[in-house]
Amino acid sequence: MEKFDANIPIYIQVVDIIKREIVNGKLKPGDKILSVREMSIKFGVNPNTIQKALFQLEREGFIRTERAVGKYVSDNEELIEVYKKEYIHTIVLQFVQQMESMGIDRKDIIKYLEEENHG
Repeated sequence: MEKFDANIPIYIQVVDIIKREIVNGKLKPGDKILSVREMSIKFGVNPNTIQKALFQLEREGFIRTERAVGKYVSDNEELIEVYKKEYIHTIVLQFVQQMESMGIDRKDIIKYLEEENHG
């Protein structure tokens, strides 16, 4: 069960989790996703919260609904790739800002990353 940040609406956090599962390949284009009830159990949240998250994902194009069949991961690989790049950019920017707040400049950040990669 997920631990949710009390400062961010839960449905937004569910949206982010599902997007990450799509980006990392856990959910692939065309895969059927869990039902509202199954997701509600998986995440330990109210079905209305899941419904709101799924509506948001569909509105953004990450999932699609086939009437009377279910919801599926979008086949729009370009959308998924754009989101992946934006997500990576956000994480890297946050990391760099944290390092700079500790007095570490970008040159040293790169040096540390290279050491870690070869470590």
